[in-house]
Amino acid sequence: MAQSSFSIDDGKYDDDGGIKRTGTWITGSAHIVTAVIGSGVLSLAWAIAQLGWIAGSIVLILFSLITLLTSFLLADCYRYPDPVHGARNPTYMVMVKNILGGTQYMLCGLAQYTNLIGCTIGYTLTASISMTAIKKSNCFHKYGHEANCNTSNYPFMAIFGVSQILLSQIPDFHELSWLSIVAAVMSFGYASIGIGLSIAKIAEPGHHVKTGLTGLVVGVDETSYEKLWNTFQAIGNIAFAYAFSMVIVEIQDTLKSSPPENQAMKKSNVVGITVTTFFYALCGLLGYEAFGNKAPGNFLTGFGFYEPFWLVDIGNLLIIIHLVGAYQVFAQPVFSLVESWGSKCWPESKLMTKEYYIKIPLVGIYRINIFRVIWRTMYVIFTTVMAMIFPFFNSVVGLLGAISFFPLTVYFPTEMYLTQAKVPKFSPIWIGMKMLSVFCFIVTLVAAVGSVEGIISDLKTYKPFQTN
Repeated sequence: MAQSSFSIDDGKYDDDGGIKRTGTWITGSAHIVTAVIGSGVLSLAWAIAQLGWIAGSIVLILFSLITLLTSFLLADCYRYPDPVHGARNPTYMVMVKNILGGTQYMLCGLAQYTNLIGCTIGYTLTASISMTAIKKSNCFHKYGHEANCNTSNYPFMAIFGVSQILLSQIPDFHELSWLSIVAAVMSFGYASIGIGLSIAKIAEPGHHVKTGLTGLVVGVDETSYEKLWNTFQAIGNIAFAYAFSMVIVEIQDTLKSSPPENQAMKKSNVVGITVTTFFYALCGLLGYEAFGNKAPGNFLTGFGFYEPFWLVDIGNLLIIIHLVGAYQVFAQPVFSLVESWGSKCWPESKLMTKEYYIKIPLVGIYRINIFRVIWRTMYVIFTTVMAMIFPFFNSVVGLLGAISFFPLTVYFPTEMYLTQAKVPKFSPIWIGMKMLSVFCFIVTLVAAVGSVEGIISDLKTYKPFQTN
């Protein structure tokens, strides 16, 4: 009887009665690349400049390996207690609740959703900066590099917000594969443009910039205080550039059950993180070779390059399209949390549960729910307004990232793995996991200090609603 209720009827339902998942390791890889490679890839040259050739390269490789390890641990915890035949954990929070218990579940939720909301606000701001950069690029090309091309990014934040209101009406994460694949292609595009422009600059006749094994020189390029703070911030930037733990379980929940989700997800993790590391290394190291110790914070929006202006414009356009998709990858878990809570609290409410089917020409049947439309629209308006009020919010997002990096990327994955695999206390694996946790906790503290310093500096010069 139970079987006939969701009767594998045309293959629409999964073994547990949920809507059938259709994702593969390819769509999983696309989701990962979309979530991980943000426009921050273009600031890695600055980070390498702070650390130098040796430490910069080591930090890049180290955090790629840490991220790969912890993502493997999370993949095996998707089904519990058995990694292949156990019950599914569809979200990160549910996974923590089932494996570690209620108290840790609350802490996980606080860290995860604070970071997700912070990232969507940050993406709104970052997309508007790239839109502004296109306008400035055309202005510089027309009137010269010394021209006053200042422009406000508030109208562009509003444009980005409107696009997100429309895209947010896509019912759930399972229907976003196409958007993630488009966004992943965009990240390849603008990272490649950054790499190409760097190579062109390196190849220029007479090109000579100052680089160093240890980066910027104390007493020449900066003070010892600035060197310390910038080193902290650079380590944090690279560590958090890899962080995608807050959406990793939700990504795995889009994968079909055959082959086993953990196998497909591990393949996605290897592909996604390898691709990410390759582009990070090229952008960071080639960017440092191109600009040396004077590397700008972002060489597409910070005008490390002025010409060819059309290529700079294309690079920024690709960033914008990528951030449109990345916003949805980070916002969908927030949407899902509130909508699930509303359905449980008011199961009889038509506002919460009733779906209307609208036929859209060339698209097909579209499912619409009144609460979903209202709530998601209000959320996008909130993130847009927050980005407008705090235009230095990237520093705040850096702090949120610092605070959530340790629990989401290292602590919960290692603790859940130790519990699920029943690893004996004080065994070599147990000691290794604990040492990894301590190391990453120190990195989090260091990066948090750097982010707080950045916020204090921003507040000193903050003038609300001023043209950039």
